[in-house]
This record gives sequence, structure tokens and C-alpha cells, in this order.
Amino acid sequence: MMSKRFLLFFALTLSLVATNVCAVNREYEVLIEIEDFEIYARELYLELNEPDLEYDAFETALKGYVKLQKEGQIMEHSLLTVIDMSVSANRNRFFLIDIDKKKVIHKSIVAHGRNSGGEFAKYFSNEVGSFKSSIGFYKTGETYHGKHGLSLRLDGLEYTNNNARKRAIVVHAADYVSSVFIKKNGRLGRSLGCPSLPKENYDEVIHRIKGGSLLFIYYPEENYLKKSLLANYRI
Repeated sequence: MMSKRFLLFFALTLSLVATNVCAVNREYEVLIEIEDFEIYARELYLELNEPDLEYDAFETALKGYVKLQKEGQIMEHSLLTVIDMSVSANRNRFFLIDIDKKKVIHKSIVAHGRNSGGEFAKYFSNEVGSFKSSIGFYKTGETYHGKHGLSLRLDGLEYTNNNARKRAIVVHAADYVSSVFIKKNGRLGRSLGCPSLPKENYDEVIHRIKGGSLLFIYYPEENYLKKSLLANYRI
């Protein structure tokens, strides 16, 4: 009888210890993954060697990229487009990154919505008719020819931009996105909410990113950074 009780006690104790060890291991693995991501993000950023690209915008974009890639939601796995709305519109803030090659393959200025601000974008909206830019992650869609010529449709993946199709938020080229316009007016022109690009090298860029690659419009809005499952993804 004593022997049976001892064996039962030993088995329960061993089970509890094993459970605790597993719990510790799981926590340890998560911590290691987070640490590894931070190291990976920092090293990749340094290898990109692109001083115009702010680290916070890049790291936030990379979090969403990794999550969506793991879930199989990105068709073009190597490309990531980052638009940093936290800096002046007169600066380069559109960056096309090849993650596999660890290289920025294109950069340029890009316009924001007319009601988002002047030289600096400050106000964002997902509402139809707001004429404001929408922050968050997008998946690139199909191309078409409209009033701005070759254009690229976008599908918003978050609560901040899921009306992109209804609002006709697309990537297109415009004359008001140029250094000539900046010199004449003191700032870049503005769109009705679309991320508008310069005409130079435009077609090549659009055909490169169309059809399911990831595009991220960044702004350090506190509420968004807390609520977004992609921007706040803990690797």
C-alpha cells in the first residue's frame, strides 16, 4: 500500500515538474524569438544602408511583413514597400525594399492626402470623402488605366484602411509629385488620399510591386500602434 502511494506521489510530482519546465521553456523560446527579431531587424536595417529610411518605420513594417509571410498572405515574398508619413513630404519617403537581397531597390518622394496636412501629414482617416491618407498595411492588387494613366489598386488589411477600394485609394503618378513642384511651391503637391508618385520610373515600380506584395504606410499614431495586430506583432 505504501509502495503504491509513493509511486503515485512520485508520478504526480514528476508530472508537475515536467509541466513547469515546459512552461519555462515556452516562455524562454518566446523571449529568444523576440530578441532574435530585434537583432535581425537592426542588422537588416544596417545592411540596407539607406539613411533616408527611418528605423522606426522600417521595423514596424517588418513586423507586419514577417507575420503575413508566416501566414502565407503575401504573394510576392521578397518585396516590402514602406511609405513613411512621419517625415516631410519634400523628403524621400517611399522605399521599395527587396528583403532577400537586403537592398532598397527604389526610393522617391510620395504625396499624401490634401486634408492630411501641408508639408507634414498629421491627420488620417478611413472615411469615404475625407481626402485624407490612411495608415496601415495594404496588399497590392491589380493595375488599370484611369484618369492618371497606369494605376495600382490597393486592398487595406486593417481597420484603419479597409475602405481603400470604396475610396478608390490607389497608387498613381502625378505632375505635382516632383522636385520642380517643390521648388515652385515650397512643398510637394497633395492627392485626394492616394499615395501618388513621381512619373519618373513609375511604370517599372508599379509592375514590380503589383499582384500581392505588401505596402505599409507608417505614422507613429499611438492608438494605431497599440491596436494594430500587425504593427504591434510580437515576434
